[in-house]
Amino acid sequence: MVMKDYYSLSEASEILGKSKETLRRWDNSGKFSAAREPISNYRIYKKDEIESLLELFPVDINDSIDNFVVPLQEYKVLELFAGAGGLAIGLEKSGIKCAALNEIDKWACQTLRENRPNWNVLEGDIKTFDFTNYRDKVEVVTGGFPCQAFSYAGKKLGLEDARGTLFYEFARAVKEVQPLICIGENVKGLRSHEKGKTLEGMISILDEIGYNVVPVQVLKAINYRVPQKRERLILVGVRKDIDIKYEYPNPHEKIYNLVDALKKGELFDSNVPKSEGSKYPEHKKEILDMIPPKGYWRDLPLELQKSYMGKSFYLGGGKTGMARRIGWDEPSLTLTCSPAQKQTERCHPDETRPFTVREYARIQTFPDNWKFIGSVSQQYKQIGNAVPCNLGEEIGYSVIKFLNQYYSKSNKSEDSISLANAI
Repeated sequence: MVMKDYYSLSEASEILGKSKETLRRWDNSGKFSAAREPISNYRIYKKDEIESLLELFPVDINDSIDNFVVPLQEYKVLELFAGAGGLAIGLEKSGIKCAALNEIDKWACQTLRENRPNWNVLEGDIKTFDFTNYRDKVEVVTGGFPCQAFSYAGKKLGLEDARGTLFYEFARAVKEVQPLICIGENVKGLRSHEKGKTLEGMISILDEIGYNVVPVQVLKAINYRVPQKRERLILVGVRKDIDIKYEYPNPHEKIYNLVDALKKGELFDSNVPKSEGSKYPEHKKEILDMIPPKGYWRDLPLELQKSYMGKSFYLGGGKTGMARRIGWDEPSLTLTCSPAQKQTERCHPDETRPFTVREYARIQTFPDNWKFIGSVSQQYKQIGNAVPCNLGEEIGYSVIKFLNQYYSKSNKSEDSISLANAI
């Protein structure tokens, strides 16, 4: 059996956009049968059968979803862990103004100032800032805090138990500012970090400081006009005195691919501009020269598979990101902070090279005029760490919808009180 003619269960799941459980159910019912790998007995799928099934799925979908909403008044956000501005750009595009942005990385701060001289960039360690002067001046606090384990002092984790972590600083800022709504974002893995205890602790802390947490969701960037398979966990807290339900943005029906990122089309009105980029070492280039678009290490001859993968060759799982060349007609895999690092290759479809800085930025839906400051490696890091701008914009619309409802309700209540006093 030649393995390059087959996909693993996880690979088939990714290609078809169906869960592994769905594919297992289809196999058990005979709807779409899998073969079995002779040694491990894992489910595997013939490439030609996957391709035949793909032909049955609609390729070009007209998108009827529109999350756009106009703010009823000026809304402002305090953004923490702002990075190079992906979320800030998105919120700005939705209609929310940045009151201030905190970031510790000096290159990211220079990027923010270069592109938005009017933004108030608070450069430095978040621990050194007091945010109380933003109380009653911003409606929203956001922050992409890193995932860190807590010290569990009791059954219910409190704010002080998280001291020393960056989530503590996020929660402290929220407590000092008392915004109507706060939004944290993190990697999908936060759900399972410390067997779910870390996320439970965060929810417990937000509850302690006066916020009800909306059921946590993981948003897939490809559902929000981003040509990239990136997932972000969103943690939303609504101040307890507010009786308004927050609703996540509706996922779009249309999925954008790499061609939409790098070529003129619906997402961008020109082809991607030329820019600097990393290069592969010669030995890696020789390997990737053999990989077709949408292919990866299993497309290599068997002996090369073994030498390239080393011990990983004998372990389970598809490892579809290794020696991977992205195809024009698929979204990019999640961009990392270094485009040529070992085992997370994201190779250009036609040329054997990593994506350039501007190609990276396009895949993250940054505008072409957003300039990144620092060395090429620093620029890649800033882009790779960012929230995709279009995802930020869609989240922004959901926040504006929430704030519009809040102020509409508040104004009606004030009108009723004024009318009662006048009678």
